[in-house]
Amino acid sequence: MEGGNFVDYVRICCRSGNGGAGAVHLRREKYVPKGGPDGGNGGRGGHIILRGNAQLWTLLHLKYRKHVVANNGGNGEGNMRTGANGKDIVLEVPLGTVAKDAETEEVEFEITEDGQEVVWVPGGRGGMGNAHFKTPTNQTPRYAQPGEPGQDVWKILELKLLADVGLVGFPNAGKSTLLSAVSAAKPEIADYPFTTLVPNLGMVYYRDDRSFVMADIPGIIAGAHKGKGLGHRFLRHIERNAVLLFMVPADSADIKKEYNVLLRECRLYNPELAHKKRVLAITKSDLIDDELKQLLLPTLPKRIPHVFISAVTGSGITELKDVLWRTITQP
Repeated sequence: MEGGNFVDYVRICCRSGNGGAGAVHLRREKYVPKGGPDGGNGGRGGHIILRGNAQLWTLLHLKYRKHVVANNGGNGEGNMRTGANGKDIVLEVPLGTVAKDAETEEVEFEITEDGQEVVWVPGGRGGMGNAHFKTPTNQTPRYAQPGEPGQDVWKILELKLLADVGLVGFPNAGKSTLLSAVSAAKPEIADYPFTTLVPNLGMVYYRDDRSFVMADIPGIIAGAHKGKGLGHRFLRHIERNAVLLFMVPADSADIKKEYNVLLRECRLYNPELAHKKRVLAITKSDLIDDELKQLLLPTLPKRIPHVFISAVTGSGITELKDVLWRTITQP
């Protein structure tokens, strides 16, 4: 899912460094004609390391870096000198980045903290020099270990946005309009479905200089949990959000049914999403009067806070912020 400067998926060929070979060397000095073996060990091959960087929000800087190659370790030398370690390659990634094996699609780890470092592809170990193979019965071994080869593998990086509130709704439910109304974010807004093709983040300022982060997720459609309509690429961004704000337009034929479809897609994609805190916003409420709102109340989902809002007129926005803040901060 790429658009503009936002990239949340990259596939990279990673090649870690080979370990250096151990040295075969016998100590020879003027007054030490038979000094014995003194071959040093080979150096370690360079690692490929991932490091979390809170200042990054996209994988754009890695989009065109298809090959990452670390240096090989140096060979050992005489006089027990160890070869130099290969230079490591450090890739900085945004918080919420998931590292995967490209062949098996297995999740290896996640980067969630600023400065967190994980060795992604380890370099090969250096071989031992002949000094390590000296025995009472073989005091001058003339062999050493070769260096261990590095790894040459394809890897995947996926980004899951870290936000306090994730907006969940069908296309054209008013998510981008709400985000632009409560924050300085300027997502593309138009009167047709799938205007938003990439997630947008906005900082929502609350009372007493408090704030929280809101993420506008591209619209979900029925069958998204199966990957329909790029569903997997959209749904993964709500896994790391503290609160899910479900958004259903007031002019929907059945608000409760639409909410249940959205909840079902989330639950089928990842059962843990069903346990996240939820709030329901009935958007475009300027299209209905107070009497119709009262008639709709009995039909709304039970045991979930709801707010009638209109991002165009601003009605209900302050109340929505209050509800979201209480939901975010409650234990």
